[in-house]
Amino acid sequence: MLSPVSLKKIDYWDTNNCKTAPNQARFPLSATLTKTRIRRALAFLFLLLISSCNPFPQGSDQKVFRVNLGTEPPSLDWSLATDHVSFNVIANLMVGLTEFDKNLKPAPVIAKSWDILEGGRRIVFHLRDDVAWSDGVKVRAQDFEYSWKRLLNPKTASEYAYILFDILNAEEYHVGKISDEGLVGVRAKDDRTLEVQLKHPASYFLSITTFEVTYPQRQDIIEKFGAKWTEPDHIVTNGPFLLASWKHENEIQLKANADFFLGKPAIEKVQMFMINEKTTALAMYEQGQLDFLDNRSIPILEKPRLVKVAGFRRVPQLRGYYYGFVTDRKPFDDVRVRKAFSMAIDRSVFPKILHGGEQPASSWIPPGMPAHNPRIGLTHNPPEARRLLREAGYPDGKGFPSVTLGYNNDEDHKIVAEAVQGMWKRNLGVLVRLENQEWKVYLKKLQNDPPHLFRLGWGADYPDPDNFMKLFTALSGNNNTRWKNPRYDQLLELAAKEFNEKKRTQLYNEAQKILCETDLPIAPLFTTAETTVLNPRFTGLEYSSMGRLELRHVRPKEQ
Repeated sequence: MLSPVSLKKIDYWDTNNCKTAPNQARFPLSATLTKTRIRRALAFLFLLLISSCNPFPQGSDQKVFRVNLGTEPPSLDWSLATDHVSFNVIANLMVGLTEFDKNLKPAPVIAKSWDILEGGRRIVFHLRDDVAWSDGVKVRAQDFEYSWKRLLNPKTASEYAYILFDILNAEEYHVGKISDEGLVGVRAKDDRTLEVQLKHPASYFLSITTFEVTYPQRQDIIEKFGAKWTEPDHIVTNGPFLLASWKHENEIQLKANADFFLGKPAIEKVQMFMINEKTTALAMYEQGQLDFLDNRSIPILEKPRLVKVAGFRRVPQLRGYYYGFVTDRKPFDDVRVRKAFSMAIDRSVFPKILHGGEQPASSWIPPGMPAHNPRIGLTHNPPEARRLLREAGYPDGKGFPSVTLGYNNDEDHKIVAEAVQGMWKRNLGVLVRLENQEWKVYLKKLQNDPPHLFRLGWGADYPDPDNFMKLFTALSGNNNTRWKNPRYDQLLELAAKEFNEKKRTQLYNEAQKILCETDLPIAPLFTTAETTVLNPRFTGLEYSSMGRLELRHVRPKEQ
């Protein structure tokens, strides 16, 4: 899911805890440059340390591929995972009914075919009979029925349960209106036939079946091992790679699945490191300790240099970046304050300070997706922002309570937060405190005790505006703003049923105006691109606009 300011114009950086605040030790930018040199020196020492024990030095084995996740995956349970890091691991361990082809259309995987019946209200999937779990047991339609109903079960507390609410009685089961899961419109007619009954036709439903949360699960394994079922000694999977080891907060190792029904991958092993420091990750790549870099591993100021490096690519993403307001907490329970904070932001700054192909955005549905409308949203207007804040009772920021903007540890997020913090101070007279946390801790805080303002991004789970817009419905587990608007939810329900593209766009336009102009629970900032560098010794890694790190087609280049 920021007046122009360059990095050189940011006068002070707090290098101790990634935030700037009064009464704290503050350092000029020159100190930051010194710290960068220190980090590089530490990275070099780190490389010296690991080079003596690295089991896969450069050139020793071209069937080993090394990537950086950037952080510990919060969960490898695909009913509970919500984030890009977790899904990048799961996408290499599992496959589902369908997957996207190069045109982002659903193509068969475990489902060899399907029938769309009753005008789109009923879909019958016919499964292959040669797909096996890693313990040799055949994948059955019952594994999908169990997985989907587990996702919907309120006891699971999945943040993604809402994604299946187009299924008959799915929402009613999740919210407790009915307790009989047998009434939910998904059932295995036999081992190879899965029937899905929808409450209304939904043009995007097949695309949902590409998403990891819909992948099958083994009821016997989950019930036997409980919360520990995803540990390497317990987990069973059906994808191109197997989970060989998981050293928490350190490294995940995958190994090729020799029995994968679509063929064993060319890469024998995958090492997935959890290196949060981008300078270290880049140094490891340049020393031959990593084979692939993406945004989690490339320092901002290095991006212009890497454009000239062999294997460099920049891929626009169906991914938005936003600041959310907790709308049931003062002062952001007042929409005038929310609007003032959004209109005080100059979004044209972000591409200049991030160097990654970002595009400023005031609307939410991203470019490249149906119903994208850049004319929607509040734009930079400091005089109007000050007027609204004054009308809300805070002239020139006087009397404004102490508020915090939270974000997860990352150089990009820090730079954006500091730039916006400066805009709010300059344009509104308000000093916002910054607070950063490690990713897994940050996600828990958003669920349990979110700060007044928070940073999040959203990448497409399926390439339809429904996926972006449903994020902020009343029942969405991913809606951390605590905002609800029945008309907004109704518009999305109508759009889901509408197959006329022009009428559907009109519905999304109205909904986006509620989201980004009228109620404004979020302030969209920009859409993103993925900067990647692939070791020239490898080929086959094709990043799409969906941004998944899928490794089954990676192979060494022929010498």
